[in-house]
Amino acid sequence: MNAQAFDMAVIGAGSGGLTVAAAAAQFGQKVVLFEKGDMGGDCLNTGCVPSKALLAAARQAQAMRSGARFGIAAVEPQVDYAAVCAHVQNTIATIAPHDSQQRFETLGVTVIRAPARFMDARTLEAQGRGFTARRIVVATGSRPAVPPIPGLAEVPFLTNETLFANHVLPAHLIIIGGGPIGIEMAQAHRRLGSTVTIIEAAVPLAQDDPELTAVVLDQLGAEGVEILSSTTVTGVSAAQGITVRLGDGRSITGSHLLVAAGRRPNIEELGLAAAGIAFTPKGITVDRGLKTSNRRVYAIGDVAGGRFTHEAGYQAGIVIRNALFGLPAKATAIIPYVTYTDPELAQTGLGEAQARATHGEAIKVLRAPFSRNDRALAEGSTEGLVKIITTKRGRILGAGIAGPGAGDLIQPWVLALERGLQISAMAGSVLPYPTRGEASRQAAIGYFADLASNRLVRGLIGLVGRLRP
Repeated sequence: MNAQAFDMAVIGAGSGGLTVAAAAAQFGQKVVLFEKGDMGGDCLNTGCVPSKALLAAARQAQAMRSGARFGIAAVEPQVDYAAVCAHVQNTIATIAPHDSQQRFETLGVTVIRAPARFMDARTLEAQGRGFTARRIVVATGSRPAVPPIPGLAEVPFLTNETLFANHVLPAHLIIIGGGPIGIEMAQAHRRLGSTVTIIEAAVPLAQDDPELTAVVLDQLGAEGVEILSSTTVTGVSAAQGITVRLGDGRSITGSHLLVAAGRRPNIEELGLAAAGIAFTPKGITVDRGLKTSNRRVYAIGDVAGGRFTHEAGYQAGIVIRNALFGLPAKATAIIPYVTYTDPELAQTGLGEAQARATHGEAIKVLRAPFSRNDRALAEGSTEGLVKIITTKRGRILGAGIAGPGAGDLIQPWVLALERGLQISAMAGSVLPYPTRGEASRQAAIGYFADLASNRLVRGLIGLVGRLRP
């Protein structure tokens, strides 16, 4: 097989792959990009973008129900679900040109709309043709994990890959999985008029701080979402609707079933063994520079154990520095994440349990509830808090926020962790009033609260008062 030669080959046109391909082409590299599905990958087409568009519509519906506290009559919204779905698709279509085949071909990238697999350490095959490259980047992402539940294969169920193609509002949506996707979609559909039941085998939002997740889960409960924690599913069947059988003997029947039980890396069709690339069921094995066991090949994003779109974009930058410039760049950043419910849930760095596991009792836990924040009071939305973890000496270890706009409010803490700032930096900052961001500063000031009762400090203040004229 005669192979066409390139400087860079990228498998997967999601966030990470597109970033690598665009940067390499703009630096004058000859690039080939393989994508068997839609350009833009999961995030644009079936993940981040459509889910946030649906959540925005749901938030508007909920606002119409919630005006009484402001003296505005509450009304039950008339939801045109087909129009809601059109809003979702229009959002995708508006963003899509930035990720399109045409744009990348304009940049000079050769785009092959087909899957690629390794034939050997540096050769790929697609559409019956061979392609070689000095450097290859695997960015094939992940897909929904489908648990081995008896009867599930015979039932029409949804995943995030098919959910947004459904243009009929579920009368009763049953969701298997209480992670971020399941929780977000539960709230969105409940607010748009569905009855919703979440079934979670363990604890919902188990990766987050329980003190913060309680804020989100309490809100979902108040809105009428039924959450069944520590509940197993023993079988699924379809007759008059979809029936889910539970481990405790109960059954729940709904109109639609969404499986949101985690993700699996897309590795099976890549021919990794032929290229000498090590992998596990969790994904391709990489070092801190994102290089695989094949020195010519890098892997980024979900296929290498990542979880987030912004993480894949960050890793793409690491690969560009390594592969193009020969710089010893390593992926060392602390990756923040957000669950986009209302209220939102955001985290960066260590949570309280992680910090105690690492540092024992040599930490401080600082809190500032939004119930003491003037902007939150003015907006009538005081649920949630800012929670900061530091060492006894004031080094910031982590930050978590539950409340409206938490995904934006977490950003100064991301910078503080990246730059190794002390808590005094946030405590000494001047922030505009009235903003929710002041809660972050209030939490930081709490680090110094015990100084007011410290006898040594009190004595020093008294001494200074006596000595000063």
